[in-house]
Amino acid sequence: MGLKLEKVSKKFVGKQAVDNISFELDKPGVFGLLGTNGAGKTTTIRMILGIIKKDTGEITWNGKKVERKSVNFGYLPEERGVYPKTKVYDQLMYFAKLKGMSQKDADESIKKWAKVLKVEEYISMTAEKLSKGNQQKIQFITAIIHNPELIVLDEPFSGLDPVNTEILKNIIIDLVKEGKYIIMSSHQMSSIEEFCTDILILNKGKAVLKGNLKEIKEGYKANRLELSTDKNIEEYIKEFNMDIEFCKNNEYCIKIDSEDKAHKLLEKLVENHVQVNKFEIKKPTLNDIFIEKVG
Repeated sequence: MGLKLEKVSKKFVGKQAVDNISFELDKPGVFGLLGTNGAGKTTTIRMILGIIKKDTGEITWNGKKVERKSVNFGYLPEERGVYPKTKVYDQLMYFAKLKGMSQKDADESIKKWAKVLKVEEYISMTAEKLSKGNQQKIQFITAIIHNPELIVLDEPFSGLDPVNTEILKNIIIDLVKEGKYIIMSSHQMSSIEEFCTDILILNKGKAVLKGNLKEIKEGYKANRLELSTDKNIEEYIKEFNMDIEFCKNNEYCIKIDSEDKAHKLLEKLVENHVQVNKFEIKKPTLNDIFIEKVG
């Protein structure tokens, strides 16, 4: 049955932080919660987790009202939440026990995730001695150490280099395979596109777009052409009054207003014996859609 929000609202001192939003996660996977700063994402997350109370609406988990004591959740906040002067192992043990784990189970889980996330050498250090990326990995462990059913990840890749980003991505993929429900909030639209089947975009507390990401994109006309050729073709592109968005080493990203014009450009290149290595007409990216919806 999963997580369900129905007409949920929250107001703070006259400001409507969340305004009558509804969505649901009815099967394991990753759900994208998007919005600009101040759009209401964090307030929504805190209501889902029972950290703050909603004003109106219903939030249920497997058909029952959400309460902190009844939902086994894990939360990775955007803000750093590690204790700088405390040893990493001690604070991981502390968070594990807060979630009801025994000393033995917590110790096994700490060692398991420290190995998976490649932070074993830092376990005995104080958190302040770790880089931002490694602090982020420690925070991630606190979110999943107790094997939660529902996991909320707010900017999970913040501060991570490409290698560690890949490690975390693989863990998220494995968590979904294990049947976990994950809400991901991020400004990295490429990550949302990579993981999320369904999304909700908030703007000033209101839902401005929600649904299946693939279906949403299918509803838009193609707006870009990616081309790779064996020589400079700017003269041909200008002939069709197209704008070049990006160009490097004869690889082009071109704005288009019709697919027909893109195909005519291809015909022109072939007629002039230009070798075309790549020709791909593309739909708007999630980044394009996001900017359109929230300005």
